[in-house]
Amino acid sequence: MKIVYLITGSGGSFYCGNCYRDMLYVRAIRKVPGIKASAIPLYLPPDKTTGSESGFDNNVFFGAISMFLREKVPFLRNMPAFFDKFLDSKLFLRFAAKQAGTTSTEGYEELTISMIEGDNAFRKAEVDRLVRYLIKDGKPDIIHLSNALILGIARQLKKRIDVKVVCSLLNEDDWIDDMEEPFRSRAWQMIAKEAGYVDLFVTPSSYYRELFKSKTGLKGENVHVVPLGFDPEKDEVSRTDREPSSIGFFSRINNYNGFDKLVDAFIEMKKQDQVPGLSLKICGGYTGIDKEFISAQIKKIRDNKLEKSVKIYPEFEGDKKLEFFRDVDLISVPVRKYDGYGLYLLEANASGIPVVQPATGAFPEIVERTGGGIIYSPDTVSELADNLTKLLKDKKKIASLGEKGSRKVREELSLAKMSAGLAEVYNKAML
Repeated sequence: MKIVYLITGSGGSFYCGNCYRDMLYVRAIRKVPGIKASAIPLYLPPDKTTGSESGFDNNVFFGAISMFLREKVPFLRNMPAFFDKFLDSKLFLRFAAKQAGTTSTEGYEELTISMIEGDNAFRKAEVDRLVRYLIKDGKPDIIHLSNALILGIARQLKKRIDVKVVCSLLNEDDWIDDMEEPFRSRAWQMIAKEAGYVDLFVTPSSYYRELFKSKTGLKGENVHVVPLGFDPEKDEVSRTDREPSSIGFFSRINNYNGFDKLVDAFIEMKKQDQVPGLSLKICGGYTGIDKEFISAQIKKIRDNKLEKSVKIYPEFEGDKKLEFFRDVDLISVPVRKYDGYGLYLLEANASGIPVVQPATGAFPEIVERTGGGIIYSPDTVSELADNLTKLLKDKKKIASLGEKGSRKVREELSLAKMSAGLAEVYNKAML
């Protein structure tokens, strides 16, 4: 069976859970005997963590810059192909990835609708180029789309080649629900319409399957839940008690992920001083649109004279990521927008780090599965501060939760288990 993933890249400027999920899917399915898999980036180059061993192609199709210019500047809609190639060079695309436009919906509403519907955004010449590339070494059996925001390509590909289409579902609502009306409602309506060109959907949580059904009005009978899994970078985790204690934040540093809520909770905890010497450590990266928000949080930290108690890790992958996990006692990512999964929680658990999360989105589902943390309600800064304080004052519980989370991730959420789940989805799609 030959599978090709079409994956929207992030450019690698911040920790992108969806990008990491896509990389894991490719890595997992390539371990299944009889399956050949590769990945082609769309819009932007893939995250740096993907690497060549994950099967990502060097070519980028439907480059973000040329697509944006064609949508916004009418006289450029017929610009020659060589100009596309110039604008969509890796140098320009990586620069674009660091700017606000790639992660904010403002000004992108019409383009988003076009990408879902497909006829306008995915130009015939570029689709033809992609099709030629897809079939040059033999037609794929399955094309796996990385999210429902590019459903329009499914219809385009089905017209040109006889292929099954699988589509991942996760956190499309983060983008769509940030749009103004009538674009928001229209986007979900178009997804429901274009879903007819998809054979099967796959999502990592029951929470997100139900959310997708509620947003689109679809019955969801072809939406399959395959929990995400991965093989931890270190087989054994050994942690020693450390003083003073430290809280970690591990995700993209932005408003949606509630970084300001954790900063406020940290300031409140420092004022109460029930955990002497407490520090806050931050890892995950950001984009241009996040800078003003981050500056506001740094100002709060400085106004409370806590600069020496806060550390930011500039890198969020490989050995630097493991160093961060060795330096913290627990992590919390108190998202403002409900999350459909949260791979960052599994990464923390794999390193023996318990998590403290609000009882929102898929978090209760994940924590119940791993046993590697606690959830709290209501979702307030005071409740977050109280739960962080209680856990930090109970070193035995931290060790117990960390050990259980590490063990459960390895037993229940391994790459092998996810491989089996994905293979089952692909086999059903081929029936």
